[in-house]
Amino acid sequence: PGLKSASMSWQGYVDQQLVASGHVSKGAIIGLDGSQWAISPGFNLDPSEAAAIAAAARNPSSVLGGGVNIMGVKYMVLRADDTAIYVRKGSDGACIVKTNQCVLIGLYGENIQAGNCNTVVEKLGDYLRENNY
Repeated sequence: PGLKSASMSWQGYVDQQLVASGHVSKGAIIGLDGSQWAISPGFNLDPSEAAAIAAAARNPSSVLGGGVNIMGVKYMVLRADDTAIYVRKGSDGACIVKTNQCVLIGLYGENIQAGNCNTVVEKLGDYLRENNY
């Protein structure tokens, strides 16, 4: 399905654009301050983790050579730049994308290709930036 209008709720973006794609196992949208805007059921993102992810998205070089914690698991940073942060641990990983006003987080598991997850999350990020979000 194509991207819906900007009037869709933040939870709608998580449910319909990220998770419903089949390429994202769990998703979240957080503010640039780490506040939770929308999240998938079962995605237990600790507030301190959300704040750290938002800080990493604002300053990607800060996590190079380090890690990002998501749901109590430390993921190794594979790439971090102004477009996206890719993290991985074993067959699991995530794509983190900063827009003008928020940060998208898409998780994937062993039955999902990392590249497909990255494409879905980055495409939504592009759409939100184009619409001044």
